Amino acid sequence: MTLPTFSWSYLGPVLPELLLACITIVVVFLDLFAPQKRELLPWMTVVGTLGAMLAVAGQGPATTFGGMYIVDTCSLFFKQICLIGLLLTTLMSERYLQAENLRHGEYYSLLLFSTMGMMFMASAGDLMVLYLGLELMALSIYCLVGLMKGDPRSSEASLKYFLMGAFFSAIMLYGMSLLYGMTGTTNLHGIALYAKQAGLLANPALLSGLGLLLAAICFKTAVAPFHFWTPDVYEGAPTSVTAFMSVGAKAAGFAVFGRVLMVGFPELQGSWGTMLAVLALLTMAVGNITALSQTSMKRMLAYSSVAHAGYALIGILAGTPEGISATMNYLLIYGFMNMGAFAVLLLLVKDGKRRESLEEYRGLAGSNPLLAALMLIFMFSLTGIPPTAGFIGKFYLLRAGLDAGYTWLVICAVIFSAVSAFFYLRVVRYMYMEEPAEEICFKMTPGVSVAITLALIGVIGLGILPGPVVGLASRAVFAF
Repeated sequence: MTLPTFSWSYLGPVLPELLLACITIVVVFLDLFAPQKRELLPWMTVVGTLGAMLAVAGQGPATTFGGMYIVDTCSLFFKQICLIGLLLTTLMSERYLQAENLRHGEYYSLLLFSTMGMMFMASAGDLMVLYLGLELMALSIYCLVGLMKGDPRSSEASLKYFLMGAFFSAIMLYGMSLLYGMTGTTNLHGIALYAKQAGLLANPALLSGLGLLLAAICFKTAVAPFHFWTPDVYEGAPTSVTAFMSVGAKAAGFAVFGRVLMVGFPELQGSWGTMLAVLALLTMAVGNITALSQTSMKRMLAYSSVAHAGYALIGILAGTPEGISATMNYLLIYGFMNMGAFAVLLLLVKDGKRRESLEEYRGLAGSNPLLAALMLIFMFSLTGIPPTAGFIGKFYLLRAGLDAGYTWLVICAVIFSAVSAFFYLRVVRYMYMEEPAEEICFKMTPGVSVAITLALIGVIGLGILPGPVVGLASRAVFAF
């Protein structure tokens, strides 16, 4: 067997990932050999992220490494979501790292490595590339979650996430082995072609392989009943890491959802559409109902993340261009509003006190009206109240669900959105209708200011003028 000759042209489609890899190496060595220059690390990460975003924006459709790595408009859209998550996390992290006395070098390098994994997942045209990207993302996040070594909650969350993640990685590999054994290929297009030609679409082994693969993806995207790791990990992880994984990892997971189902198994849409509808209903129910009883902001936002995964599934299960584009649009909007909420949480961290309890938000509007107003906007958007972007995101998702014939699921989604108003607006009630528990002072650093401003522009701008981004998502989905 003759191996193909390597060509430098193979690296063109992976230019953004290579830029991130180079910045990661520079960050690691600078932290190691010039610790006195550590204050440069976040800005180097920002520059590398902006460079990768420009490289992604300048790319066109391409494939490389024998079709294993696919660059199309859809993958580029998801990559930009991941990079936006990295950019906002980096901007808001410097103050938080100082408040928690965390080391800088490995933090930023792990963020960069994790984002590279997410981008590999978004462009995976082969199960092997998918697995490599997922593990690069997951292993980096395991380390980030346990970065606060002096906090037992952080160590516990990291260990739990690692053990459960390893278990579901094994499940994913077993599912991939079944798919490879049945079709003789790990390429998604090849699997679809062979399964159709050989009449394997109803084969139990093929369906079992797909089921195991989807179970692992559901774990990564916090879809019920595979969400059980979410509250403990979100609460134990550093707050900036929680924000990062709630946006980037979820976007990468849904990119895999769309590519595996729409490219590898489009003929089975009737089967996996029904299955995803049940999972979406269960996810919305578990996330919204469980969040009602939470008194910790991070645990409440963790169950909120579960519920939003259920909403995003509606676009995937619709299996239409409108549905996929609605999910893409929603994940971008979710990134802005969730990052904004976590940025406010980060600002309240001071002198080792994290202020994660709802009780500590009593009377925040009296002591810090600006901070309370920002949190109010982000809570309104997470609820889906117009004219914020959260309303626009849910509107397009529900319309796609109606057009696909899932009227009952759309009705349930509206009901659960009304339920979510209770725990989101409860935060507003504590801030505006309760007496202050204490005087809260905070320092708005330049990085956090820019991060919150960008999140605010995303939430308000996409709520008032959603057309350009909605149109971009609609054009991007034609890649499928």
